[in-house]
Amino acid sequence: MMESRRTFLKKASLLAGATAAFHLLPESIQRALAIDAPEGSTYLDAEHVVFLMQENRSFDHCYGTLRGVRGFNDPRAIRLPNGLPVWAQTDAQGKSYAPFHLDIENTKATWMGSLPHGWKDMVHARNDGKLDTWLEAKRARNPEYQDMPLTMGYYDRRDVPFYYAFADAFTVCDQHFCSSLTGTSANRSYFWAGAIREEPHNPDSIAHVDNGQINYKDVGWKTYPERLQEAGVNWKVYQNELSLPVGLSDDEEDWLANFTDNNLEFYKQYNVRFHSAHRAFMVRRAGELEAILGNGEAKSEEREKLQEQLTQLRRDIQQYSEENFNKLTSFEQEIHRRAFITNTADPDYHRLEPITYTDTEGEKTVEVPKGDIFYQFRKDVNEGKLPTVSWLVAPCRFSDHPGSPWYGAWYVSEALDILTKNPEVWKKTIFILTYDENDGYFDHIPPFVPPLTGRNGVGAVAAGIDTAEEYVTAAQEKIRTGNPEATLDSPIGLGFRVPLVVASPWTKGGWVNSEVFDHTSTLQFLEHFIESKTGKKVYESNISAWRRLVCGNLTSVFRPAHGGDKDRLQPVDRNAYVERIYSAKTKGLPGNYRLLEPEVLTSLKQGKRPQGQLPQQEVGTKPACSLPYDAAVNMSVDRASGEVVLHLTLGGSLPKTKTIGMPFIAVSRLPYRGDPEPGRNWNFAVREGEALEYRWPLDHFPDKSYHLEVYGPNGFYREFKGSSVSSDHRLEVSVKSDQQALVVEAFLLPGKALEIRDLSYGRPSKTLPSKDKVQLEIPLTDSDGWYDFEFSIAGYPGWSHRYAGHVETGHSSITDPLMGGIVGSR
Repeated sequence: MMESRRTFLKKASLLAGATAAFHLLPESIQRALAIDAPEGSTYLDAEHVVFLMQENRSFDHCYGTLRGVRGFNDPRAIRLPNGLPVWAQTDAQGKSYAPFHLDIENTKATWMGSLPHGWKDMVHARNDGKLDTWLEAKRARNPEYQDMPLTMGYYDRRDVPFYYAFADAFTVCDQHFCSSLTGTSANRSYFWAGAIREEPHNPDSIAHVDNGQINYKDVGWKTYPERLQEAGVNWKVYQNELSLPVGLSDDEEDWLANFTDNNLEFYKQYNVRFHSAHRAFMVRRAGELEAILGNGEAKSEEREKLQEQLTQLRRDIQQYSEENFNKLTSFEQEIHRRAFITNTADPDYHRLEPITYTDTEGEKTVEVPKGDIFYQFRKDVNEGKLPTVSWLVAPCRFSDHPGSPWYGAWYVSEALDILTKNPEVWKKTIFILTYDENDGYFDHIPPFVPPLTGRNGVGAVAAGIDTAEEYVTAAQEKIRTGNPEATLDSPIGLGFRVPLVVASPWTKGGWVNSEVFDHTSTLQFLEHFIESKTGKKVYESNISAWRRLVCGNLTSVFRPAHGGDKDRLQPVDRNAYVERIYSAKTKGLPGNYRLLEPEVLTSLKQGKRPQGQLPQQEVGTKPACSLPYDAAVNMSVDRASGEVVLHLTLGGSLPKTKTIGMPFIAVSRLPYRGDPEPGRNWNFAVREGEALEYRWPLDHFPDKSYHLEVYGPNGFYREFKGSSVSSDHRLEVSVKSDQQALVVEAFLLPGKALEIRDLSYGRPSKTLPSKDKVQLEIPLTDSDGWYDFEFSIAGYPGWSHRYAGHVETGHSSITDPLMGGIVGSR
C-alpha cells in the first residue's frame, strides 16, 4: 500500500503537473463502480459520509466542456448589457475575448499561479448581476500575465481526464454555487458553520467576508461539528498536519500541512493552540532562542527582538500547557481532538524524502512526502472505525489550488481507493467532492442572490423572509473596513458555480443533477440524513431562511441501488503519459486566446455561434436526476394601474425531502428608468405552494414597451415582450407534471389568432384559430420534457412570449438534447 503511494509520488513528480495525477490511479474509480450496494437499498442505508472540499476552480473552468452539464453549449446563457452573449467579455480597452483552452501539457498553464479571488473582485466580477466585468475584475496581478485574459481559460478532458472520468462515473451537480462572493475562509465557514457572522441572523454583526477577518482570529459562532458532538454523532476531521506553526519549512508546509483549509483552527472554542505538535514546537523554539541569546552572538537590536519572542513563547508554553488542556471541559477537549486528527502515529509524517529522476534536461531531485498523508484516515477505514461524518483536508500541493501544480486528482483518487479497498465499507459510504470557491476563473451562470429586504425596486421573496443578514450594505462596509470612503454594497451570496460530485453506490452511472445547491447544502443533507437514521434532530440554525429556501439538501442526487449496473470506464494507458512533459514548467505561456473581431461580435449579437469562436461541449446527453421544480412564470399588463406584472408560482407537487423554493433572475433588455444601458436585474425566490407577484410601471420603460427575460435553474427561461398597446392580450403557461406537458391558456382580442413556434426541438409550428380564449395542452414526451416555444399574435409584432425549460415529472429524464447537439435550434 505504501509502496504504491510512493511510486505514484515519484511518477507525479516526474510530470510535476496535473496530467500524471489524473492517470496513475484509475482503478479507484473502476473499483467503486464495480461494488454494488444491496438491491433496493437507498442512501439512508449508508453509515458514513465523507467530505472533501478542494480549492479554487469554477465550474466552467473545470467542466464547461463535459457532456450533459450546463456548460459552454448553454443555449439560454445570459446576454450582457452590450447585447453580446456572456461568453464574449470586454475589457476597459474595448477588447473582447471568449473562453479559451488552457493546454496543461504544452503550456505552463498549471504553473502560473492563481488570479484575484477576494470579496472586492468577486463582487466586481458579478457587477450587480450583469456579469460583464470579468476581464478587469480578475486581471492577473503578475505583470508577465496582466494582458492575458486568463480568467477565461478552461481545461477539458484532455487536460483533466481523471475529473471527467469521476463525473462520468458518478453524479455531477451543475447548479452548485459556492456560498459567498468571497475567497476561501468565508466559504469554508459556510461549509462548517452555515454563517460568517458572530450573530448569524443580525445584519449589524460584522460579516467576515475576507480571509484576514477569520484566519486565526478566534471567531466564535457555533459550528456544525459542535452540534454533532452534542448529539452524540461520531465525527472527525482528518489532515496530515495543521497550519499553525509546528516547525515545518515552507516546502514541508506545502506538502504536509493543511493549507489553512480546516476552518475549525480559527474558532476559539476548538482551542487549536493546545495542539501537541504546536506545543512541542514552542518548546523547541524556546530552547533555540535561549541558546542564541546565551552565546552572546546576537546583535543588540536583533537580541531585543529575540528576547521579546522568547518572552512571548514562555507565556504561551505556560498558557497552552497539558495541565491547562486538562482543565478544559470534557466537551472542549473532545471537539479539539476530533477537529485536529493528524498523522502523529506515522513517524515520517513531518518529513520529505528526495527522489531523483531524469528528464530531457538531465538529472533532477525533488522532495516528496516520506510518510502517508492519509495515515490515520486509512487506519480508521481499515479497522472499521470510520465515523459517521468525516471531513478530509488536503495539503496545499494536493488541494487543486491554482497556486500549486494540479496534483489534487491523486488525493481524490487515493481517498476513493482507501474507501473502496474493502467493498463492505464502500457499500455504506457517501463520498462528496466539492470546491470552496472559483478563484479568478469565469463562470457563465449568474449566481442567485436575494433582494435586500426594505430596498425598493430590487425584486421579491416569499412572505416572512428577511434577507438583511445576506447583505453587506455600503454603510456596513464602511464599518467593516474602517474606511469612510468604502462604497461596496452587495449581497454576500450565492457565489459563482463550483464543481460538486457525489460518489456512492446510489449515485453511479454518470448522472447530472441541476437543483440549486451551495455549501450549506451539505449541512442540510447531514440534518436530513442523521434525523432519518437516528431520529436525532441536529439542526444548523445559523443558515438563513432565504438560503435554506433556495438551496437544496442534496437528496435529489440519490437513486435506489440496482445490482448489475456495471458501468465501466476504459482503462488509461499510463505509460503513454510518462513522457508527458515535466518541462511544461518551462514551456511558453498560453497563447491561443483570440481577440474577437468586429464581424464576429456582430454575429454573436445576432444570436449566432460563429465556427471556431466559442468552445464546444462534448456531444450527447446524460441521465438527469428528478428535480422538485414545477414552476409557472407568466407576465401580464394591468391596464388600470399601468404596470407590467410578473407572476411566479411553485406548485410543490413533486417528490422532495424538505420545503423547497426556486430562485429567479429577471433582466430588462431595454434601459430601465433612465439607465444608460440595458441589464437592470431583479431577484426573486418563491416558496412551494405559494404565488409571488412583482410589478414594474410601464412608464419606466422606453415608450412604455417592455422586454424582460427571466432565468431560473436548469435552463429555465422566459422572455416577455410587449407594450401598453398589446395590453389586452394575456397568456398563461403552466406545467402538467404527471403527463409531462405544457398547458396553455391565451386570452385574446376578438379576431386574433395565436401563433406557436418551436424554436429548438423540431416540432411543427401551428396557428390556433381566433377566439376569445384559447386552450391547448402540448405533450413533451418526444423531447423528454424539454421545450422552447415562442407565442405571438398576428398584427402585434411587438408582442411575444417565449417559454423554455424542462417539465419535471418526479422521475428521471435526460439532460438538454439541444445543449448536447442532438437537436438543432433555429
